Amino acid sequence: MTTDQQPEQSSKRRWWAIAAAVAAVVVVAGVIGVVIYLNQDVPEEVSLEAAVEDVTTEQSASQETAPAEETTTTTQPAAAPAEGLTGTWTVDTTIGEFSFEDATSSFVGFRIDEELASIGATQAVGRTPLVAAELAVDGTILAAAEIEADLTAIVTNNSRRDNAVQRALNTGEFPTATFVLTEPIDVGSGLEAGEPVSVNAVGELTINGVTNPIEVPMEAQLANDVVVVVGSVNISFADWNVSVPSSPAVVSVEDNGPLEMQLFFVRS
Repeated sequence: MTTDQQPEQSSKRRWWAIAAAVAAVVVVAGVIGVVIYLNQDVPEEVSLEAAVEDVTTEQSASQETAPAEETTTTTQPAAAPAEGLTGTWTVDTTIGEFSFEDATSSFVGFRIDEELASIGATQAVGRTPLVAAELAVDGTILAAAEIEADLTAIVTNNSRRDNAVQRALNTGEFPTATFVLTEPIDVGSGLEAGEPVSVNAVGELTINGVTNPIEVPMEAQLANDVVVVVGSVNISFADWNVSVPSSPAVVSVEDNGPLEMQLFFVRS
C-alpha cells in the first residue's frame, strides 16, 4: 500500500463511521417518535360529576368577572325554577372550552382499543365539539330528543390519525351522525330537584348513512339552570359499515368501542 492510499482509506473509514452514527441517531429518533405518536395519553372517560364541576366552575368564574350588580353566589347544582323543566332545551356550545386533553365543553366522541407493535395496549380517542341538540320536556317526561354531531370536526389524540378516521367514517359523503329518541322517558322528580338521575335512552343512531336501533345509558343533573347530560354506549362499528383504520405499526384494532357524549343544555 502506498503512502498516498493510506490517508485516502483512513478518510473513507471516518466518513463511514460518521454515516453509521448519523443513521443510528435517525433510527433511534424515529423509534422514539413512533412511540410518542402511538402511545400518547388519552383523556378520561365522560363523567357526570366532572361535567357538573366544569359547568359550576365556568359559571363561578363568569360571576367573578361580572359587574357587581349582576353577581350571584350560587355555584352548586340547584333545583329548577318555578316553571320546572317543561319546555325546549338546546345544547349550548359556548359553555366551557374544547381541547382534546381536557374538554370542558359539549362534545361527542369515540374510543377504540389498539394493540401496538413493541408498545402494547393503548386507545385511539376522537372527539368533535360541533354538536347541535334539542330536548323537549313535559313535566318529568322527556318527550323528544335529537342530537347531531359534525364528524368532519373530529380530532384525535394524534393528528396523524385524523385523516384515517375521516376516511373510515366516510365523512365526505355522510358528514354527520345523529341520535333520535324513539321512546319517551320519565326522568322522575329528581332532575328538577338538582339530583343526578340515570336513564336508558331508546332511539335510533345514524352513522355513515346507516341507521340502527340503540339503547344509550345516560346520566343527567341540573346545575345552575344547565341540564348536564353524559352518556356512553359500546357499539360495533361494522354495524354501521365503518372499517376501523389501521397501520403497519398497529398489531390489532378492536371493531367495537364506546360512543360517548358530554352535553350542556339550556332553556330555549
